[in-house]
Amino acid sequence: MIVKNMNQNAAIADALEHLAVLLEARQASPFRIRAYRRAAENIRAERLSLAEIFRSQGRKGLTQLPGIGKSIGSAVEEFLLTGHIEVAGRIQAGLQAEEVFTLVPGIGKVLAHIIYHKLNIHSLEELEMAAHDGRLEQAEGFGPRRTRAIQQHLNVMLRRASRLRAAQYQQRAGTKPQYEDPDVKTLLEIDALYRQKAAEGQLRLIAPRRFNPEGKAWLPILRCMYHGWLFTVMYSNTAQAHKWNKTHDWVVIFFEKQGEEQQCTVVTEWQGPLAGKRVVRGRPAECLAHYIQQEAA
Repeated sequence: MIVKNMNQNAAIADALEHLAVLLEARQASPFRIRAYRRAAENIRAERLSLAEIFRSQGRKGLTQLPGIGKSIGSAVEEFLLTGHIEVAGRIQAGLQAEEVFTLVPGIGKVLAHIIYHKLNIHSLEELEMAAHDGRLEQAEGFGPRRTRAIQQHLNVMLRRASRLRAAQYQQRAGTKPQYEDPDVKTLLEIDALYRQKAAEGQLRLIAPRRFNPEGKAWLPILRCMYHGWLFTVMYSNTAQAHKWNKTHDWVVIFFEKQGEEQQCTVVTEWQGPLAGKRVVRGRPAECLAHYIQQEAA
């Protein structure tokens, strides 16, 4: 079954760009990497639906588009039919933790080693948090300029990964996307509501299994419907939150609609134009625009 939706071309482009990044980490042929990136650019600019082209003309129709040869056409066909590209999954599964960090422009093997062994960071999501809470900038080899560049690259990469997961879900479910993620205004309102109710003792407390040897019920949980979303909200109970004493600052928000659940983290920014304000990680530009609009009003 081929799923038709307005964002299908963008989802295919995201998948090819993701594959190009993985191939780069595996030191594949630069020609092959450039070919996938050029194909992604052409597909993103294509006005015709690739799903419709494949439906009416098959793979032959795909390979007639600029930059799409036999190999890339096969990958596009696989994504249209299954919602994923198998070779990308195999490469990603085979990457070691340190290799994952080399996917970020500006991070080579030496810096990846420092991130993994000295900062005890194990994922791109944890790396993004470290880039914003000051840990990365204080590590050897990282200064303000490089840290800002890494923040920007991670923002793009994690948003692309989020879109790709959503597209894969829609492909499996056979549904059209009817919505985007909640806007930052909504997420910040939920964050404020949660912290207020938690401070007033109005929320049910649970005893998390991790980092809680005494089995104490200390973690407040909020579940509510708001603007058509089902939200589940709690303070972060990660190793990094405990290490940096942020268990009552970092707020994890799970949001669900039509069976699809995603998440984000809201924290207090400590530097830059948003210092002292609550921000949604990965969406700094939207947060800045929100506060500018709020102050103008």
